[in-house]
Amino acid sequence: MQPTDSDSVPMVFAIATMDTKGKELSFVAEQLRAQGLSVVTVDVGTLDPPTIEPTVTREQVARCNSTTDALNVDDRGQAIDAMSIALQHYLSHEHQSGRVAGVIGLGGTGGTALICPAMAALPIGLPKLMVSTVGGGDVSAFVGGSDILMFPSIVDVAGLNQVSTKILSNAAHALTGMVSIPTPEVKVRPAIGLTMFGVTTTCATAVRLSLEADGLDPLVFHATGTGGRAMDKLVESKMIRGVLDITTTEVADEVVGGIFPAGPTRFDAILKSEVPYVMSLGAVDMVNFRARSTVPEKFSDRLLHVHNPQITLMRTTPEENREIARWIANKVNRSTAEVVILIPEKGVSALDAPGQPFFDPKADEALFSELERCVETTPNRAVRRLPYHINDPEFANALTDAFRTMWNRF
Repeated sequence: MQPTDSDSVPMVFAIATMDTKGKELSFVAEQLRAQGLSVVTVDVGTLDPPTIEPTVTREQVARCNSTTDALNVDDRGQAIDAMSIALQHYLSHEHQSGRVAGVIGLGGTGGTALICPAMAALPIGLPKLMVSTVGGGDVSAFVGGSDILMFPSIVDVAGLNQVSTKILSNAAHALTGMVSIPTPEVKVRPAIGLTMFGVTTTCATAVRLSLEADGLDPLVFHATGTGGRAMDKLVESKMIRGVLDITTTEVADEVVGGIFPAGPTRFDAILKSEVPYVMSLGAVDMVNFRARSTVPEKFSDRLLHVHNPQITLMRTTPEENREIARWIANKVNRSTAEVVILIPEKGVSALDAPGQPFFDPKADEALFSELERCVETTPNRAVRRLPYHINDPEFANALTDAFRTMWNRF
């Protein structure tokens, strides 16, 4: 692939389907250039010719998909998918060559679906901003575990008017700040990923403090689906050197159907990276839903706990727990590096304790015994029960001791 511009000057890549959004993208590029940035406009349209000549043509981008030519596909959905894959390859190559300082995209639902996967494939921390007609709604399907800034377009990205010019100008200036203002220097310590939920905060906090005392840099991720995927992404980017996956509640939502699912690839990046990995079963006793009125009818007879007006929790059953255990085991059994799973026998969350609404030793035992049965133990893969509650200080100590042992061998 030929370089886009100078090999030595990182540039902002401004991307849109320039058959319908050429004028708007050109306006954004002008705002960026006015701030002294070098800008490359990239056309990813698949229908009519661009209204304004881009720096990088759709043909150049399309050639980066070696299996499907996006410009010779009749179905619009297939064309968008093919062009999205091509854009991922194109931007990844440009980034690897040191030419990407930041990325800004414009789009409706189709353009957002086309551009965001390419942004998400870039490393965490690289400035990326998407001006989108869906920016004000649930954007988890577009953002995933990445750090894409979704910027609501308010009006459609269709013409320059008194609203769109202000929004597009603000977006350009926001990206300018991200690209131009240097990140404050901090002491670099090895980063370690931790997963936490409100009901496992006591444990995660104790572990975090211990890691900090060891000179490590613990990064805490809220286990809300996107949190786990963000941690996976940072491991994949080699920014995280080890993981204490204390709170694997996202698997319960994945298996049962809650709002914070793990996603089908959860754990894969960690296991593939072979970083030191200690896992537990924090908050696997619960499935998350939004307000009480949103809980599916099929769960109306289940044990529910209103955590707050926006979140309702449902206690997992023994059979669901066995299925959760099988899901985890199926992942862990693929590991080749050292993995340790520590089981807190006296409860997996603050709600799973004597006198609390989700205390159910039989349901917990179904989870624990099925996990022990399904995980294929090896010298590098172990499952250990401990006679503690997850929020007991002794369990936090056991987690950090297990991790410290693995870290010292890493």
